[in-house]
Amino acid sequence: MIDILKAIEARRSVRKFTGAAAPREKLVAALEAAMAAPTARNLKPWHFVVVTERSAVGALCKAHPYAGFGVDAGAVILPFGTKREFKWFDQDMAASTENLLVALANLGLGATWCGMDDERQAIVREAVGLPEDQYIFALIPVGVPAEAPSPRTQYEASRVHWERFRSE
Repeated sequence: MIDILKAIEARRSVRKFTGAAAPREKLVAALEAAMAAPTARNLKPWHFVVVTERSAVGALCKAHPYAGFGVDAGAVILPFGTKREFKWFDQDMAASTENLLVALANLGLGATWCGMDDERQAIVREAVGLPEDQYIFALIPVGVPAEAPSPRTQYEASRVHWERFRSE
């Protein structure tokens, strides 16, 4: 059995890739984990576009000002859904995206969560054929890692407030 805490600590942002293809079976396994996330009222707002064609991966990464490092990734995953009129969209999508990232890391793939905002929606939507009513939550370059950041925790006891907030 995998020690889940060790699995979570092993998930690190990877920004260097070998250029090798990301195996489809690993991508599917990670997407299964993503869709196992908690969801308000079981509404499951998530959908995913998975891009594996090399020139499209590069173009998507170049379209985002903080994802240019991903041009050698084997895939880009775009979690998306209908945000309008769905109160808990951001929470559900964040839970799903974190599950995806932890699963990818534990399947031996590297990835980095690049956030999407309103400014970047149109160009990425157009590139993958999404209609305007769909909101892309993240752009995630995924691939065989060419770097291996060490597992870590970022726990700081000073950020934990037992029973009540206290500024010390």
